Amino acid sequence: YAACGYLASLTMEVMGELFIGARQTMNWLATCARLISSQGQPVTWISPIGIPAVQPYRQKQPYTILTLLQTVVLVNNNDNLPIHKSRQASAFPPNYIHSLDSSHMLLTALEMEKRGLTFSAVHDSFWTHACDIDEMNDVLRSCFIDLYNKPLLEDLKKTWELQYPSLVFPELPEKGSLNLNEVKDASYFFQ
Repeated sequence: YAACGYLASLTMEVMGELFIGARQTMNWLATCARLISSQGQPVTWISPIGIPAVQPYRQKQPYTILTLLQTVVLVNNNDNLPIHKSRQASAFPPNYIHSLDSSHMLLTALEMEKRGLTFSAVHDSFWTHACDIDEMNDVLRSCFIDLYNKPLLEDLKKTWELQYPSLVFPELPEKGSLNLNEVKDASYFFQ
């Protein structure tokens, strides 16, 4: 167990050095989640396709029931329980990214349907008939570019500033220099 923890921390350290912008964005998301959870509120946001998301992490109340035959532990997951502040903060960056990934998937599915093409997907694995692969690859890339050309973090921050006017959120992380249009020619964008 200790060796796994060591390897995980080492991996995260190296990833932080290689992907500085991504690490800064993850830190910004976690910092904002800590601010929100410090108010006793769960972290909420609206995905780019308009779906509201609420993190469900609360402090659970286990109850132990002793019977003659067994011991049963029941857990109260009531929405009135206090939020689990550390889980709110640690889970938000990946949950937010998952909401972006799922938005991309749904936007791709809708565009494929508009074009009359078969489409199926699980997480980040997208499928169509072999004869339509090239067109699906074009749709994947164009939907990705359209999605990430939006001011996603700016919009997220503005929403939170309206929701929590007493909180002062940190400045957004600096944007990198990636030209999203390069995705159109990326051989291994999705395969």
